[in-house]
Amino acid sequence: MEAAGGLLARARPRRAEAVRLRKRRSVLYGAPGGRRGGGPPGESPWLVALAVALRGLNCALVQTSFVPDEYWQSLEVAHRMVFNYGYLTWEWENGLRGYSYPLIFASIYKVLQLLAKDDVQLLYFCQLCSWFTWYSCTRTLTNTMETLLTIFALSYYPIKGSKMGSSCKYLTLIAFAIVIRPTAVIPWIPLVFNHFWQEQKKADLILHNCIPVGLVTVGTSLIIDRVFFGKWVLVQLNFLKFNVLQNLGTFYGSHPWHWYFTQGLPVILATHLPFFIHGCVQAPKRYRIFLMAVIWTVLVYSMLSHKEFRFIYPVLPFCMVFCGYSLKHLKACKKSAASFLLLSNLLPALYTGLIHQRGSLDVMSHVQQLCNNSYQSQASIFIMMPCHSTPFYSHVHCPLKMRFLQCPPDLTGNKSYIDEADLFYSNPLAWLNEEFYNDTLLPSHLIFFSVLEQEISSFLALKDYEKSATVFHTHVPQGRVGSHIYVYRKKLK
Repeated sequence: MEAAGGLLARARPRRAEAVRLRKRRSVLYGAPGGRRGGGPPGESPWLVALAVALRGLNCALVQTSFVPDEYWQSLEVAHRMVFNYGYLTWEWENGLRGYSYPLIFASIYKVLQLLAKDDVQLLYFCQLCSWFTWYSCTRTLTNTMETLLTIFALSYYPIKGSKMGSSCKYLTLIAFAIVIRPTAVIPWIPLVFNHFWQEQKKADLILHNCIPVGLVTVGTSLIIDRVFFGKWVLVQLNFLKFNVLQNLGTFYGSHPWHWYFTQGLPVILATHLPFFIHGCVQAPKRYRIFLMAVIWTVLVYSMLSHKEFRFIYPVLPFCMVFCGYSLKHLKACKKSAASFLLLSNLLPALYTGLIHQRGSLDVMSHVQQLCNNSYQSQASIFIMMPCHSTPFYSHVHCPLKMRFLQCPPDLTGNKSYIDEADLFYSNPLAWLNEEFYNDTLLPSHLIFFSVLEQEISSFLALKDYEKSATVFHTHVPQGRVGSHIYVYRKKLK
């Protein structure tokens, strides 16, 4: 998006400017202000200041949850690495995830611990001061780090006519992205092949760039995982085997093959969609490789049954290049079009960032309060919600006894396998009576969505539970997810 902004900033209908442009580096990938070296494309002091200010505002205006992985596959793991308590999901037991990405957050946690500043507010602060674009950019998802690295890699991609291209730099960024999330290789396959096809010194590209970069990044990843797993694990291979070759992601839901084309990409682009289509027509031919990368990526992901919006988030930087070209060619109504994009995206950004699905985070504040009194040793929490609906120890930061409904997939091929969460929701009342047959096993606090309250009301009354908190979650409840989250505590005798 910065690249597209750079195009708009330099577009001038004057003859003298056109003459100077011939002596400049590539506008899309050239150095800022025509100088040599420097940072990302289209960068200028006021643009940097504006970006920093918007990022700070972005952090303050995103107080909702997106998907469980933003906590369970990064912050929770980092918390365990530093403070020696935290939950590792089944992916870590089977070597599908690597420690390279959580190590970033663990390093921050360790510094805070050494400074004796590891209170829960600062841990929240560390989470908020992350990266990504508006709704997703402050999420600690691997998808968003993948997107960030894609943006920087695009800055150095040696597209035809560019003099800022750097094979070593963009390949290093891609390799780092693949280490964090192996599927990051997908959008770059056509781009790397295009580079190889146009490269005159193909042997030098392979021997002096591809092989050294690959050995260093994969080697570093292997060593980090060897330290924390205690054995040699190639997590990238395990990840691809599980998600692509075996397609076991269908355990968490499936969609029709066309979902990304009919819903996924249109929803993510929203009001940018007509500008993207227009830009695809207006952009120079040398940028069609970016369009090919978008189509290729969406096609590959469409072949997998399990689909999510965040999976195609990394193609947005490619799409925004074409949106920028569209605005550039809308000379008469450029300001109106830009205003439309701003206003039409403002309300959805504020709503999804401040209101929609905020209960998952807010309820953990109630749990964290149990850490601050003498009741902590007696307190125990049972989260009766779809598995991983809330963060865990990374947002509580004290060793409370906590439990949640589990939902690991079956890796043995047992077709009759049913996870704990599905067993619970098949008959919640019977499950509770069987699980807590003895009152000494009862947790002090129960947390669940409002849709479950009526069904287990007799259990709550019989076991002397009373409602202690009601937390708003969403205006769009569906299925097992309710509009509110209830906290029930056992009455003290």
